[in-house]
Amino acid sequence: MTPQSRLRLGAALTAAAAALLVAGQLPALAVDDPPAPVTGNATHFDGLGSPYGGCGLPQSELDSPDFVALNVYDLPGDYTSYPVRPLPPDQANRIGLWNNGLNCGRFVRVTIGDRCTGTNDGAPGQPFCRNGSWVADGYNGATLTMVVADSCGDGNAWCRDDRNHLDLSTASLNRFARGGVPVGDLYPSHWNNRQVSWSFVPAPDYSGDLRIAFLRGAQRYWPAIAVSHLPNGIHGVEYLADGVWRAATMNSDMGQSYVLGATAAGGVDFQIRVRDVTGALVGGGRVYRFALPASCGGTCSAAYTPVSYTTSDGPTAPPTGSPSPTASPSPTASPGPTASPGPSGAGCAAAWTVTGAWAGGFQAEVTVRNTGTSAATGWRSEVAFAGGQRLVNAWNAGATQSGARVTATNASWNGALPAGGTTSWGLVVSGDNQPPTELSCTLR
Repeated sequence: MTPQSRLRLGAALTAAAAALLVAGQLPALAVDDPPAPVTGNATHFDGLGSPYGGCGLPQSELDSPDFVALNVYDLPGDYTSYPVRPLPPDQANRIGLWNNGLNCGRFVRVTIGDRCTGTNDGAPGQPFCRNGSWVADGYNGATLTMVVADSCGDGNAWCRDDRNHLDLSTASLNRFARGGVPVGDLYPSHWNNRQVSWSFVPAPDYSGDLRIAFLRGAQRYWPAIAVSHLPNGIHGVEYLADGVWRAATMNSDMGQSYVLGATAAGGVDFQIRVRDVTGALVGGGRVYRFALPASCGGTCSAAYTPVSYTTSDGPTAPPTGSPSPTASPSPTASPGPTASPGPSGAGCAAAWTVTGAWAGGFQAEVTVRNTGTSAATGWRSEVAFAGGQRLVNAWNAGATQSGARVTATNASWNGALPAGGTTSWGLVVSGDNQPPTELSCTLR
């Protein structure tokens, strides 16, 4: 691949344009890690686009000067442009190891493999290393640990035909080392888009804590942040709003950028917690508290505005079961959608909020409130679809569907509800976005 600087066109959106993007946000879909290690072709590129790379960070803010891009798609033989990202649920079989952004911020251990003696240009529809063969040489076995910072969605054989392809930063190629000594001259004379083997690894020699910054255009009704210096990647950000933890929306498929909600509607104070690639809460449930900086003057104009924060440790909760986003406030006069109440059982009220919609599906959140005078040890919520909709997945509850009815029961960590207390569970649904014909909850 010809060296280049990748450009994320969506990364420099104004806040108003970004609102449209977030309003139509699709849930991120996770694909499994490949068995370790895997072997693929390697190419190289000069640097990230401006102001952000594919993960939502400027190149200067990456956790390593050595970075890679992963394939957006797993589409052998298909070189068509697919402009909608992240890929929606009905295209789950097309998702590459970019994983709709969910592998952003992870580290990979890369080992140099064989060199091609023939033509190895990634031409669409052509075999790799044609009119030649793969041979080993003195560079085989050199290694380097690199961070996932960008995506490869180009219509060539590298980014479509080879699921395990890695696009490496050009400046990193001569930093690969054998026995602790950099090879020095791998590129350009001994390169020719070699094979590499690689696997995901935790952040090497990790110390310290997360870095948090607001992105360009961030303001109280579109508080877009970037999260970096991750111990083991990032599969979700949750924010505290009105006393309830809610899943933040990933900013397109920029997997280290999320759009939050404030602790109070329309406010500028935020509390978040972060989940790593295993679904575990970072720091055992550590809560990060920060505010929109006064230096932003209402709207952040800099590409990257870091913030200081305070922390408090919280109990570790099991994973929500889905990193899928809920809608966060868009930059309009309203801080976000309001829930409309549904039918309630004795001592319990349920409310339904559609938090995202797209062609062929939608995402919703059900809030369960204890309206009684005594504490509950568990709850059950039922939703009756208007017709034909199917449950795709759910989180914060165990949910099953029978006919048009979905029944959800509390998870082990959110069943206890004091009098007046609330919790919520979420679901992704395939089919038309229609309000349910019945919505109820009961306590026990």
